[in-house]
Parts: sequence; C-alpha cells; structure tokens
Amino acid sequence: MGLALSAILLQASPLLAAERIFLSFSFLERSISVRDLEIYAKEGRLSRDLAPYLSYFKPEQQTQLRASLLERLNLDAVAVAQFLYTPVGEALLHRIQQVVRTKSGQGSIFALRSALILAAKDPEGLTALSALRHFPNTGIQVDVTAALNILNQVQAAVKTTNDAIAAVIQQSQAEPQTDSLAGWSLAQTGLYRWQRISLNNLKDNSEKRLAYTGRVRDLSADLYLPITPSEQPYPVLVISHGFNSDRSTYAYLAQHLASHGFVVVMPEHSGSNGKQIAELLQGRAQDVMDRTEFLDRPLDVTYLLDELEKKAQSDPQFKGRLNLKKVGILGHSYGGYTGLALAGAPLNFGQLRQDCNANLDNTLNLSLLLQCQALQLPPKTYDLVDSRIQAVIAISTIGNSLFGESGYRQIKVPVMMITAGGDTIAPALPEQIQPFTWLTTLEKQLVLINNGTHFSTGNTSISSANVFRQFATLNGPNPALARYYVKALSTAFFSRYILDQTQFASFLTPSYAATLSRQPLTLHLTPTLSLKPPQPKQDS
Repeated sequence: MGLALSAILLQASPLLAAERIFLSFSFLERSISVRDLEIYAKEGRLSRDLAPYLSYFKPEQQTQLRASLLERLNLDAVAVAQFLYTPVGEALLHRIQQVVRTKSGQGSIFALRSALILAAKDPEGLTALSALRHFPNTGIQVDVTAALNILNQVQAAVKTTNDAIAAVIQQSQAEPQTDSLAGWSLAQTGLYRWQRISLNNLKDNSEKRLAYTGRVRDLSADLYLPITPSEQPYPVLVISHGFNSDRSTYAYLAQHLASHGFVVVMPEHSGSNGKQIAELLQGRAQDVMDRTEFLDRPLDVTYLLDELEKKAQSDPQFKGRLNLKKVGILGHSYGGYTGLALAGAPLNFGQLRQDCNANLDNTLNLSLLLQCQALQLPPKTYDLVDSRIQAVIAISTIGNSLFGESGYRQIKVPVMMITAGGDTIAPALPEQIQPFTWLTTLEKQLVLINNGTHFSTGNTSISSANVFRQFATLNGPNPALARYYVKALSTAFFSRYILDQTQFASFLTPSYAATLSRQPLTLHLTPTLSLKPPQPKQDS
C-alpha cells in the first residue's frame, strides 16, 4: 500500500500548495506567507510580515536560519518515499506533526509525507523550504507551544548530559604518566605481518538459527590473520559494525590489532548493513531491517566462531593457529548491542515495551526508534550468550531500553564502554553513561571522547553505502585522533583481558588516558562513576 501511494505522489503535483504558515501560541495566532520566507531565504529581503519575527533573532541566528532553509539533502524521491513508509520513518513523522501539521489538523501525516516526497522531486531538491512549498494544503499550522516544549526538552537533555560529562571528567582526573613511551607504542603498528582472508558464501542453517528466525542466513566476513610465526595460537577478536555500515568501517582497527598478534574476524551483518539500506531506498526491501536482526547479529558471531573452530581442526591454513577459548569482541552502535548480548545481557521486553509506549512520540534519543523495532519479535527468552566471549568493548552502543538495568547487571565479563560527548544518534547519557553505572562486573572502564560524535571512531568515508550521513555531523573534529585513541585502548584492553597480560592494566587507567589526551577531542577514563550530586559539607 505504501509503495502504491508513493507511486501516485511521484506522478503528480499537489492540487493545493501551502501559501501561508500559521504560527499559534496559546490563544494567539499570526501568519506569514511561504513566499515571504522564500524571498528572505534566497535574497535576504525581509517583508513587512516577516520583519517583526526576525527582530528576535541575532544576526548569526538569521544567517543560520537562511542556510537551514536552503540546505539540500541529496536523496531522491523514491528513497524518501521508501523510508517514510517504514515504521522508523512513520515514527519520525508522528514526532514532526506535534509541531507542524495541516491547518485543519486532519491528514497531517499524509501531508508531511507527501510534502517531503514531492520536495525531493523538486528541481531544487529536498530542503526545508521546498517541503513547505509542496505541503498539500493551503495552510501549515506551526504549534509554537509544542516547539517550545521540545526546545525545553532539548535544553534539559543538554544540561543533564553536560552534567554527566562533567562528572566523568571530574572523576577521571589524574596526572599523566611520566614514562609513556610504551603507552604511545600501543597506537603504533605492531610487529606482526598479517594477511586478509575473505570468507564468502557461508550459510548458517543451524538448529538455533532456524528455531529463532525461521530461515537460513547467508554470511560473509573478512579475517585478518597474523602470518608472523608464533609459538602459541593467536588470540581471536571480533569486530561488529553498526547499523547502515559494513565491515570496511573498522578495517583500520582490524589491521592494527592483527599487527599486534590478534586474529580479527569482521562479519558482514547482511540485514542491517549499508547494502540493506540502499536496497530499501531503491525499492528492493520493505523495511530498514528485518525484525529478527536483533537475533541474527549475535547468531552471526556464534556461527563464525563455530566455523573457525572447525577450520582450526581440519584446515591446514588455520590448524593450531587459533585460540578460541577466550574471544574478545568490539562493536560500534548496533554492534555494541551485539557484543553485550553475546556477553550475557538478555533482551528485556518489559523494559522495552514500557519505554517505547511512554517515550517514542517525544524522545530525543534517535536510537530508541531502532530499539523499539525489537518489539516485533515474539516476547520470549532468547539464549544469545556465547561463553567464548570473555571481554567487550562497546563504542557508542545502544541498549538502554533493549536490556534495561537488569540486563546490564547480568554481564560478568570485562567491559569497556566508549562514549562520545557530541553523539546525537545514541546520546551519551542514556545509552552509555547511565548503563555503565548499572554494570556489576568487577573489571570495567568508561571512556569519554569529549567533543566526539557517533561516527568519530569509524572510517565512514570508505563505508560502502552510508546513505543517511547528511542527517548528522559525521565524523566530528579530528576523527584520526579518535581512531588513534581506539587503537591504543583496544590493544591494551584485549592484551589485558584476552591474553591475561597483567602489565597492560596500567594502560587502562585515568593517568594513561590523560597521557594520550589531545585537543580538540580530550580523552577521559574512569573505572567507577557516581552520577549523584555531591552533598554540601556540614559546618563543624
């Protein structure tokens, strides 16, 4: 039905187009014409109706407003239509209609969807201005009260996040180490030579996969295998990419860890990679991902480890070269969820239902839109734990609602949680900082890359199909520095907890993070965190 409506919209222009924007505030209502707004955006000229409103804006805010009205998103009409008929797209439309709707209040979702699709078809492309121009109604109602409420929510969220970040920084204070030569070397290429091996045309038809998802899963992966001779089998690590990403995003890290003597396997999660999103936008897929992807991802890792165990026993290329008794995993975003699920955190459908029912229409946490898709699964117990996973690094992870506090408490292996202060996709406070305080494992570290973004640590410039990159500042300032931090910290973390080399514990400390830290992305590490405000001192 959605695709049929999209086709109709793409073949026609609206019979009615928005002429005026009605701004309502309490019992008051004023209007401005869309044409006046267009002249202002393109030429900078103020009409008599628009001038009183713009007088409240500072000059730099006016410049920002003009730019935002004309900023173009390079997505074609079919891509926009495909996305807006998915559950995630419809959730976004419901959020928008709280502020922007038809003058009558009827058919706002349809009007918003058609405006965005038709704007993408416009010669000027999809901009805020073209969307207003193509709104299929003579009037657009903008609820200023609702907009101010959202602004207040944003300001409150920013304040609480900044307070939490300040607490992390304050509780991670330490003097830099004086002898840091060994520490700096952790971020440098190691002494091992390695080769990349592609594992293609794999098919998982295991009993558990079929029982949980009902179908065979096609898989591929890249394996980075050290070839420098070693007396001991090489330890094995897994890197799990995020949503709308692929195995190339963290190839730089796989190469680095292989040079330090680790075998690194990088699965391609076919149901949530960039190719899946590209197929959605080209009409060859019906949703951003299948509901079973929350199960498929951890099962991908278990299947690949099983395959490596078989190869280690029979394949001359691998025989005697892999130590699969203790495996580490590093995951970004959705990959962080993958690692934590494998490490012992179960899906918490009660928490997820509560959060999605209460918060989905007003959340500022974009990752909740993705997490709530798990409610499409039958709400039962799924055993996704793999006992071989003995240490987890979760970067910009999601999972607050998927696991809840009780889920995080069930993780017993060492965990490093890496958060970015400027993450607008999986915000630092709800998705990483607060969950870190729920962890009961004795070995844990919270790492803050202040001023970093959701994408700072990945090499998204080479990722195959990051089609939504324009919706967020991608890599933030100096992503090379963020990747440098990850190389050093992951080498230390996995050397300590997978190789059991206790001398690396000194590189998992606040003082080591202080040694590495550089502007504009300052680095902070703390093994414990209290978010409670300090109590005032009592007078003696």
